[in-house]
Amino acid sequence: MSTLKDKVILVTGSSRGIGAVIAQKLAAAGAKVIVNYAGGKDAAEEVVSQIISNGGDAIAFQADVSKSEDVKNLFDAAISHYGKIDVLVNNAGILINKLIKDTTDEDFTRQFDINVRGTFNTMREAATRLAENGSVINFSTSVNRIMLPTYATYVATKAAVEQLTRVFSKEVGARGINVNSVSPGPTNTELFTKGKPQEVIDRLASLSAFNRIGEPEDIAQVVVFLASDEAKWISAQNIGANGGMA
Repeated sequence: MSTLKDKVILVTGSSRGIGAVIAQKLAAAGAKVIVNYAGGKDAAEEVVSQIISNGGDAIAFQADVSKSEDVKNLFDAAISHYGKIDVLVNNAGILINKLIKDTTDEDFTRQFDINVRGTFNTMREAATRLAENGSVINFSTSVNRIMLPTYATYVATKAAVEQLTRVFSKEVGARGINVNSVSPGPTNTELFTKGKPQEVIDRLASLSAFNRIGEPEDIAQVVVFLASDEAKWISAQNIGANGGMA
């Protein structure tokens, strides 16, 4: 597989967790990386520092993807700095675990604003501002394929992301842009493990064929491939990266 040399890649929500590892793996493959963060400036700068210390090229820009003006400014800043954006990775997202009966209006709105509106906002900019023959990689979840209590609102947002992905692929295909989504299973990040007792994590790990939850590197490698030229014939697809969980 070729490297990502000369590709400029924007990764939303990449100051920590899966996003940070994705940014590092993309840079290691030769890409210039925009590390986007909403509030974690120090963490984002640390990701950039690690990339640069390993011989890569990266810069951090703040933007709340749920706000359209922030997203426009993010694209402006990235294109001003690097001259273009070749690949958009929509990693930013939040998870609030609650039963439907306990989910507040604020919980519902916050998840849809970041997970769905955030993806929509960046794709809207990408429709005209992503470079020709670029790629868009959105994030869904393998939890869409099973029925886990407390995940209802979260999977509703990710089902919407999958549909946006499919339709957008037809809207931008004429420009050579391929659009896919990745669906991780349970992954060893703060987003997933926070607030969960070990027995719950172990139970979810047992659902995979390998009796473990995923690591961020497992997901990042899939993104590196989808961002490469070798993946250009793959579009409108949802790629499960879950160790055979579902």
